[in-house]
Amino acid sequence: MPGGKVVVLDPGHNGGNGSHTAEINKQVPAGRGQMKPCNTTGTATNAGYEEHAFTWDVANRVKDELAAKGIKVVMTRPNDTGVGPCVDQRAAVGNQAKADAVVSIHADGSDSAGAHGFHVAYSNPPLNAAQGAPSSKLTHDLRDGLKAAGFATSTYIGTDGLSPRADLGGLNLSERPSALIECGNMRNAGDAGTMSSSDGRQKYADAIAKAIMAYLS
Repeated sequence: MPGGKVVVLDPGHNGGNGSHTAEINKQVPAGRGQMKPCNTTGTATNAGYEEHAFTWDVANRVKDELAAKGIKVVMTRPNDTGVGPCVDQRAAVGNQAKADAVVSIHADGSDSAGAHGFHVAYSNPPLNAAQGAPSSKLTHDLRDGLKAAGFATSTYIGTDGLSPRADLGGLNLSERPSALIECGNMRNAGDAGTMSSSDGRQKYADAIAKAIMAYLS
């Protein structure tokens, strides 16, 4: 087992963001010379199940599985009732922890007809060595793990579940191997049904934790 490893889990958004718009709309550095809002409220299913609650639940399940295997896990936020942290602060958590892997967990919100499936985003073109081969391997391991667990790749973003991005602050600012998972489209009935069920969230967590372990090994 890969003992002594550190993994930073970054559950997207936060429960207090919606009521603190001035704070989360504040502009912060997002890498590549960009400034972007500190954070956003995230999306939700049509039935009202919010992304921040989904990401918090899945991240904690992943944390428990990794911790049981001797991995030190650091979370970018301590609860699901706070505000932020901003994207630059989230990246700093991984950098300061000298994380062996940083995995951000999100869900998407597309109203495009039939849009469904997951994709894994990574910084491209890379801005440092960690964003090169190490992040590419982490991204591919996560994609392969989710596919192996039976999750469909995105029909509307990226190619075969992989999405190169130059506009995501958390990835741009990372100095550690990093990837961001959009677990599916919360506006799609099928994806939403999986995300809204405890069994579905456990299935996501099992796949993500297994993929992280594969990367660390």
